[in-house]
Amino acid sequence: MKFLDLTKVYVRSGGGGGGSISFRREKYIEYGGPDGGDGGRGGDVIAEGVEGLNTLIDFRYQQHFFAKSGQGGMGQQRTGKSGEDVILRVPVGTEILDEDEDTVIADVTEVGQRIVLAQGGNGGWGNLHFKSATNQAPRRANPGQPGVERTLWLRLKLIADSGLLGLPNAGKSTFLAATSNARPKIADYPFTTLHPNLGVVGVDNAEFVMADIPGLIAGASEGKGIGDRFLGHVERCSVLLHLVDGSSDTVAEDYQTIITELEAYGGELADKPRVTALNKIDALDDEERAEKKAELEAACGGPVMMMSGVSGEGLTEVLRAVRAEIQEDRLRIAKASEEPEQWRP
Repeated sequence: MKFLDLTKVYVRSGGGGGGSISFRREKYIEYGGPDGGDGGRGGDVIAEGVEGLNTLIDFRYQQHFFAKSGQGGMGQQRTGKSGEDVILRVPVGTEILDEDEDTVIADVTEVGQRIVLAQGGNGGWGNLHFKSATNQAPRRANPGQPGVERTLWLRLKLIADSGLLGLPNAGKSTFLAATSNARPKIADYPFTTLHPNLGVVGVDNAEFVMADIPGLIAGASEGKGIGDRFLGHVERCSVLLHLVDGSSDTVAEDYQTIITELEAYGGELADKPRVTALNKIDALDDEERAEKKAELEAACGGPVMMMSGVSGEGLTEVLRAVRAEIQEDRLRIAKASEEPEQWRP
């Protein structure tokens, strides 16, 4: 299935049916009177989060979604039929943006969550509603309200517990393949990964979801390389695993390149907890390992873990460190939700 994380859709809700102007006239019935029914309500356009989807590819082939209009009212006090709703089935993690591609209208974060994108128009009143003691034969009815037409953007941000960061060929896809059942493309040239991959990683009888995004290069925030358009997929992660290529001669500069791009991206991404790991240590001897680890620790100002996605050395320790950060983040969220809100006058 082809991956698609940004698409434009055009939606229009149904208009309400018009009210009816009708009078009761039946043979052998002494008293008549107005009996025009109301118009039916127009259908809504609704976005619903569903399970089992991780791409917006369905919206490449259909971009227009129009709900049905309500039926007009009829005589004998009959209300018109309401129009059917149109439901957009989107993967969990989809943001719905206005036409300016900047204003967030809604965020679908749970399975079954429903958001009304365009509300259908109300049906008009029939002349039965306008009957009164002074106006016993009204000859007026309301038209139905028109539907709402909107142009929207759908942007998918995959929901994962942890995310992989690094330069091209830092070994991110190899790491994901070695620790999960995911099978990303692996090759010895840059930008092998062209779209995000998800994998379920297990360690110590616990599982979490890890996201692998295409590698970043210097100037990605300005559009160089693939750019930073995929960084949105790790915005929801609890922790970032930053892999640095140990076979590189400039590990400190490689580390700083990614940090600079995170800061240029903005938001809270640069402030998220990070686990830094020196990868590909199977290609280094003991002296080179110690030298490059010390250089990287000086650059990041914190501990650096050692690992190799090919030989499997140090993988378990790195996964345990990532899982510990995920658990801490979940505890922080649970504690924040339990704290009562302070009363303010």
